[in-house]
Amino acid sequence: MSLQKYLISQFFPNLDKQIFTLSIGRLLSEIGTGFTLFYAPIFFVNQVGLSSTSVGIALGSSQISGIIARFLSGSFSDSQKFGRRKTLLLSSIISALASIVMAIANNFYTVIIGNLLLGLGIGLYWPANEAIVADLTVQTERKEAYAVTKLADNIGFQLGVIAGGIAVNFTGAYRSLFIIDAISFLIFAVVIYLNIQETYKPNPLELQTDRKKSIDGWLQAFRDQNLIIFIVVNIFFTFYASQIYSTMPLYLSNFALGNFSPLIISTIFAGYTALTVIFQLPVARKLGDLSHPQALIISAILWGIGFIAIDITNIVEIGHIFWTILAFSLFAIAIISYHPSAAALIADLAPESLRGIYSAINSQCWAIGYLIGPPLGGWVLDGKEIIVKIFWLGIAISAGITIIFLQHLDRRMISKKI
Repeated sequence: MSLQKYLISQFFPNLDKQIFTLSIGRLLSEIGTGFTLFYAPIFFVNQVGLSSTSVGIALGSSQISGIIARFLSGSFSDSQKFGRRKTLLLSSIISALASIVMAIANNFYTVIIGNLLLGLGIGLYWPANEAIVADLTVQTERKEAYAVTKLADNIGFQLGVIAGGIAVNFTGAYRSLFIIDAISFLIFAVVIYLNIQETYKPNPLELQTDRKKSIDGWLQAFRDQNLIIFIVVNIFFTFYASQIYSTMPLYLSNFALGNFSPLIISTIFAGYTALTVIFQLPVARKLGDLSHPQALIISAILWGIGFIAIDITNIVEIGHIFWTILAFSLFAIAIISYHPSAAALIADLAPESLRGIYSAINSQCWAIGYLIGPPLGGWVLDGKEIIVKIFWLGIAISAGITIIFLQHLDRRMISKKI
């Protein structure tokens, strides 16, 4: 083995090549998403002339269609007639159409339509993608496999944000970003069509229709007590993650002692993202010997300590930057500990024929967390200073509650040898 191949094998896990192909395609599509996500609000407020409130409502509407799409994706992915591959193709095509609508949008209603379509596309993607990764791996590979796909997401998105900023700065051509986004989704569709095989293997003895199988599958999933425990825990985790990009920037700007400048805040966030990219695979590998609930306990501990550090920034008179950097470093390791372990846990809990539905339920937790997190965080920041201090401390305490649930889940899974 050459030195180059040896070094690659040490960094990247030995997985089915379709996982890497799927990751490369996703990286390309995330570049397009990074182009638009950060700059869409600026464009529609400053260039199109919509109010900040109307743009916020329009962008938030994607969560509504996303919730519906996640249910559909779970059923489609476990369907004998549709399957995982076609669901991913449909997701890419709808997402490309959404970007085209956004590119031509010049009023509130077309922006709403574009975001509803985007929510459909994104909602269809995640359950099908995670089901495919589960299909292509054995239990011991899944943490690293999900880490690879998440790494591709992070790299692509950050490249898109950087490239989008450069393009807007030199050309001011915001609408072209949406066109590039549409093209990136179409490229992803081509990658899926040419290189990804259908991984869903229906039971040849299955006599149920897809509709009845889907209904029975959802009912079976919601009777799974281990899954219900995980749903409760997962909503906490997704709530924590929602605070990073929604509540945290405004808090650091207006509430943390020292009132950080936009440059300092953006630098802190850039460092946070860099850590999630650099340590994604090494952390997943280090957690490989732990059970999934145990890995999630480590994530919960890091989240809790991180939120305590954030609370300290509004108490101490000096060292605000130190405590903030410490908090975001802990958040970075917490989030990369969480993602692969949560997805792998769902894959292990799910019967093979119901991986799409179980993955859809996991994805719905993100929709719930983001529906609760930003509005609650905004309400807290509009309140008295004591409420803000209690808020971060309360989140830290809630991390302790998640640990109790995870310990219980770990004991249940060990007893059932899952």
